[in-house]
Amino acid sequence: MTLIVFPAIDLKGGQVVRLAEGDMDRATIYGDDPAAQAMLFADAGAEYLHVVDLDGAFAGASVNGDAVRGIVERFPGHVQLGGGIRTRAAIEGWFDVGVSRVVIGTAALENPDLVRDAARDFPGGIVVAVDARDGFVATKGWADVSTVTVTDMARRFEDAGVAALLFTDVGRDGLLKGCNVEATVDLARAVRIPVIASGGVAGIGEIHVLALHARDGVEGVITGRALYDGRLDLATALAVAAAA
Repeated sequence: MTLIVFPAIDLKGGQVVRLAEGDMDRATIYGDDPAAQAMLFADAGAEYLHVVDLDGAFAGASVNGDAVRGIVERFPGHVQLGGGIRTRAAIEGWFDVGVSRVVIGTAALENPDLVRDAARDFPGGIVVAVDARDGFVATKGWADVSTVTVTDMARRFEDAGVAALLFTDVGRDGLLKGCNVEATVDLARAVRIPVIASGGVAGIGEIHVLALHARDGVEGVITGRALYDGRLDLATALAVAAAA
């Protein structure tokens, strides 16, 4: 079992950005050509890409659709997309465009039947985002915090056929504090669904440790700012993940 490394492209106003702790007012712009950025990741060896429509996460519907379509058209691998996908029509629309996986967060908490039906009809295509702030699920672009614990949320979908859980420690996201490896591994061991780690990856050490836990159910890791800031080399990360 090889850990999947997902380089991240977060979209705000058609630009490639990274937020600090999910705060739209704390955005760092890294480029204005998302498709070109996707190709740079492909050239480094990436076969998977994680794309987030940040504006869509707050609006509850696609905002950066043109940018997403441009990425899907040019990136030769698999694109995993999240951000404001809360209806059956939206899910179907993105699969029609060519997205490989759709990430559902807010709607998974508010409308779990939507997730179960989609997971049944699109096998291997639905990922549930379990975003945590102090151990509780955060929704609506992380602006709201529920009273549901991360583990309870995850267990709701154990028998639904979802492809993976995307676990993000919101308090670490975009800050290079280091991924919450312990919480990620604990979640992977607590449920039968593969878990993708996200939030605050700072360097190659975390890639190595997470790769060692692939047998525990850690399927992949998403990294953004560390790549853009040059703290993490994507080709090296891919090699370390494959060798563990």
